[in-house]
Amino acid sequence: MREIQFREALREAMNEEMRKDENIYLMGEEVAEYNGAYKVSQGMLDEFGAKRVIDTPISELGFAGIGIGSAMNGLKPIVEFMTFNFSLVAIDQIINGAAKMMSMSGGQFSVPIVFRGPTGNAGMLSSQHSQCFENWYANCPGLKVVVPSNPYDAKGLMKSSILDPDPVIFMESELMYGDKGEVPEEPYYIELGKAKVTKEGTDVTLVGFGKIMKVVNAAAAELEKEGISAEVIDLRTVRPIDYPTIIESVKKTNRLVCVEESWPLGSIVTEIAFKVQKDAFDYLDAPIIRITGGDVPLPYAPTLIQEYLPNADRVVKAVKDVMYVEK
Repeated sequence: MREIQFREALREAMNEEMRKDENIYLMGEEVAEYNGAYKVSQGMLDEFGAKRVIDTPISELGFAGIGIGSAMNGLKPIVEFMTFNFSLVAIDQIINGAAKMMSMSGGQFSVPIVFRGPTGNAGMLSSQHSQCFENWYANCPGLKVVVPSNPYDAKGLMKSSILDPDPVIFMESELMYGDKGEVPEEPYYIELGKAKVTKEGTDVTLVGFGKIMKVVNAAAAELEKEGISAEVIDLRTVRPIDYPTIIESVKKTNRLVCVEESWPLGSIVTEIAFKVQKDAFDYLDAPIIRITGGDVPLPYAPTLIQEYLPNADRVVKAVKDVMYVEK
């Protein structure tokens, strides 16, 4: 095992699959000559050439549509959005095109395409550049939505996403591209739709995904110091959601706290809370608590950002609430 950055893990995944299949190509703003806005595609133009690593104009609606059309005709595009905030310009192509084509064509056309790029807040970028759309895309049948939390998962999930016959929304984070983690040198794949129990525990289940796992892991470590054993689940994929892994954990711990960066209404954690109370109600010893971002557009001021975002202290407090521990 060697230690590499999140951006390097993504690059390795794309390189390995592109070397095996000439039908795979990368397209997006600044992915070629500039080596990627976040240097994820560094060196790829030199290796694969301008026909397979393609710089586009600032035209998300246009190049998303080109990608979908090419996928319907046998290619396997990877479309990079500089941020998923900008994917809203292309959302008609994604929702009314990519997601529905298999169904509307009666199975005649599959759309093996990956839409990838950063999601969520990245510091003082204000409301229009700091949004989480995981739950928006996960709400749409026909799409798969992947949100890795570390370099190892990023590589294995990206490779599986590229090979998947369905359109995949692959959501990263600007704040994680420089994160380092252990990644094997040999190729490997991680199945989409399978969560991972990253820490065994007995007292409470903590569920999260993406960069919010840093908050979840910090809270679990603090709880351990106080004698509370938290089981931690990283969803990895939010469509489909691996409900069996969550429910089996809740049957063991009898308590659940879910954490997500996005707004509360219609969030992924809201859906998890519904499913667990429906299928594991008799195992719950306390109400489920969800922790989300604030129900407002993300502010610019750093002090307000801190108030908006979930943090380890909020998670620790929620765990003590579900355990009826006096604070």
